[in-house]
Amino acid sequence: MSNYTIIEPQTGTAFTIKKGQILTVSDPLGRQVSDMVLFNLQDKREKISAGKSMDFEETILLTKGNYLWSNRSRKMMEIIEDTNGRNDFLLAPCSPETFQIMYGNHEEHPSCLNNLRANLAEYGIGLDDIPTAFNIFMNVQFGPDGKLSVLPPTTVAGDRIRFRAEQDLIVCLTACSAEDSNGGTFKPIHYQVSDR
Repeated sequence: MSNYTIIEPQTGTAFTIKKGQILTVSDPLGRQVSDMVLFNLQDKREKISAGKSMDFEETILLTKGNYLWSNRSRKMMEIIEDTNGRNDFLLAPCSPETFQIMYGNHEEHPSCLNNLRANLAEYGIGLDDIPTAFNIFMNVQFGPDGKLSVLPPTTVAGDRIRFRAEQDLIVCLTACSAEDSNGGTFKPIHYQVSDR
């Protein structure tokens, strides 16, 4: 894993990627979620859209062979490999309010939303500009009545997902901070950008 960049537990990072480059996101220890948001590098008003992606791909479980689409109905990334196969596009990034409302925790707590906001600030992207993230490795289940439940990820050490950029992009990734999403523990996420 020496050629990967490490995102420490409960933190995030932002970077740019060129059209045609490959982004690999790896779960080095297993059972760790990573939230990902995307923006068009040339026009940051164009960003990843959960609704468009699930609509055009005709599934709520996006994996290898699916595309991530923008709010302007344009492809942003193609998923070209997914060794785990379970990702979520329904739930919003965990926020301070998540821990207050759902966990009853009113103490200060790291959150994906705050990590996304902090890392996107250098690109001039504000809190209200952040869309629903593509929740890599997140295991959200749903019953016939529509009831949602968040279970621990099914990833094992070394599972990875690879994307091919369809545009020049700003990418922001986190190592998720929500206990329920990660089976009660917090671990790092690894990533790598390559030309192939």
